[in-house]
Amino acid sequence: MPRASGTKQSILDAALELASLHGITGTTMEDVAVRAGVAKGSVYYNFSSKAKLFEQLLLDGVGALAQTLREARGGRSGTAALSAMVNAMLKAISGNQPLAKLIAAEIFRTDRSWQIPLQLVRREALAELVAVIRQAHPQRRDAELVAGTIFGAVLVGGIEWLVFSPDRSLTEVADSVMFTLSGQLTG
Repeated sequence: MPRASGTKQSILDAALELASLHGITGTTMEDVAVRAGVAKGSVYYNFSSKAKLFEQLLLDGVGALAQTLREARGGRSGTAALSAMVNAMLKAISGNQPLAKLIAAEIFRTDRSWQIPLQLVRREALAELVAVIRQAHPQRRDAELVAGTIFGAVLVGGIEWLVFSPDRSLTEVADSVMFTLSGQLTG
C-alpha cells in the first residue's frame, strides 16, 4: 500500500508510536499533534476523529500485511507457500513492531467503530492463507478458521520473538512457527 505523504504520514507515524506506548485509549489527538509537530487542527483536518485516525492506521497496516502475504505466496503451493508467507509476515512484523502490537491488540476487539472495515481487510489477508489450505486440503471445511489460527500464531509468535527473544534470528523464529504448524507436537 502506498504511504501517505507529508503531514498525513507524520500524523499516522506519531499516532502509531504513541499507541504502542500508551494504547489507543491513552492517546489523545493533542498528543498526536505534538508528537507529529503539527497543529491540532491539522490532525482534525486530515482525520475527522480519533476513531478515523486509528481506523486508517489499522486498515493500512493490515492491508500491507495482505499485500505481503500475496507477494510471498506468488506461484507457490503447500508447505513452500506457507513457509514463504510465514517468513514474509515475520519480516514485516520485525520491521514494524509497534504496528504488529497494535494489530494484535485491536484485531479481536468488537467494540471499536473500525471493526467492520478492519475485518474486511483481515479477510483479504487471510484469503491468501485460505487458498493455500484449500489447495493442500480441499476436503477441509474450516479453512478460514485454520487460516485465522495461522495468522494469529505468526502475529503473536513474532511479537513474542521481538519482545522476549530478540537475539533469535528470523530464520529460527520461522522454523519454530513452521514446527508448530506442522503438527509435530501431537500424537
